[in-house]
Amino acid sequence: MSLETWIGAQLAVALPGPAITKTLVGQLRELHVQSLVIFSRNVASPEQFARLVRRLEGALERRLLLMVDHEGGRVVRFKKGLTRFPDALTVGRTQDAEAVERQGTVEAQELKRLGIRVNLAPCVDVLVEGADPVIRDRSYGTDPSRVSALAVARIRGLQAHGVAACAKHFPGLGAVPRDPHRTLPTISLDWPTIDRAHLAPFRHAIKAGVATVMSSHVCYPAAGDPPGLPATCSPRLIRGLLRERMGFSGAILTDDLAMGALRAVGTIGEAAVQAAAAGHDLFLICADLEAARAVFTALCSAYREKRLGEEELHQSLRRLERLRRQFLPSDP
Repeated sequence: MSLETWIGAQLAVALPGPAITKTLVGQLRELHVQSLVIFSRNVASPEQFARLVRRLEGALERRLLLMVDHEGGRVVRFKKGLTRFPDALTVGRTQDAEAVERQGTVEAQELKRLGIRVNLAPCVDVLVEGADPVIRDRSYGTDPSRVSALAVARIRGLQAHGVAACAKHFPGLGAVPRDPHRTLPTISLDWPTIDRAHLAPFRHAIKAGVATVMSSHVCYPAAGDPPGLPATCSPRLIRGLLRERMGFSGAILTDDLAMGALRAVGTIGEAAVQAAAAGHDLFLICADLEAARAVFTALCSAYREKRLGEEELHQSLRRLERLRRQFLPSDP
C-alpha cells in the first residue's frame, strides 16, 4: 500500500449533499477515503440514504465505515424514520441504566439497517453549572457516577448489537466556558478536580470496552501544557494520559478539524499534523472536501519529511483495521 492509501484510511470526511456525482466519486478516490461522517444534508429519507450508500460503495468498490452523531435530543442527523430519544440531560434525570442500555440497543439496530457502524455518542462530559450551553443537554448530568453508569449502559447496548460507541469529549467538556465550534476556550479547573470528576466517565467507558474516544478542542492548562494548546494537539493528554496511563487501546478520534477553535493553532493542515503527533488515529473533517484535501496533503508531506513517524502511523492503521474488522464485516 502507498502512503496516500494509508493517509486516506485516517480521514473521516463529510459529503456535500444527498446526491452522488462523478466529481464527488473522483474526489473520494483521490483522497483514498474509507470513512464518512453523515449529516442531515445527506439524508432526505432513510430509503434514499440507504441507496446513496449502496451506490457510493459500488462506485468506490469498497466498504465505507459510516459514522454519525446520533446522541438524541437536538443532536441527531436523521429527522425521520428512526426512534427519537430525549436529550441526555432529560434521560439522566428520568431513566435508569437498564432503559439506557435498551436505547443503545434500538439505536444500533436502526443504524445498522442504514449501514452506519459508528455512533459518535455518548457524550460522557460531566456538566458544570454555568458552562456554555454547547454541552448542557448533551450531558447526562452533574454527578460523575451517574454519568459513568448511564454512559456505560449506552455503550453496552450499542456495541453488543454491532455499532461502535464513542466516548466524548476527552478529557471532559462539561465546564467549557465558550463554544469551541467558534473559538478556542480554556477550562481552568485544577487537575485534581478534572481527574476526580471529569476523567471518571472515561475510565469507566474504557473499562467497558468502548471502541473509540473523541478528544476536545479545548485547552487544559492544569495538565501542564502551555497556554493555547488544545487537547487535540497535546501529546501529554492524548498519548501520555489517554493511551498510556489510562490504557485505552482503541481508536482515538479528533473532533471536527474545521471547528473555529483550531484556527488559533494554524491552518487545518497544521492542526492535523499536530493532532497526529499527539496520538490521534482518525481525523474528522466535516466542512468540505477541499478542507479534507488540505489535511491529506499536510499529513502526506509531514510523513515524507519525517516530521511524523511511520511506526506511529502503522500503529494507528492497525487500530483502525481492528475497528473495521469488529464493526464493519466484509459483507453488507
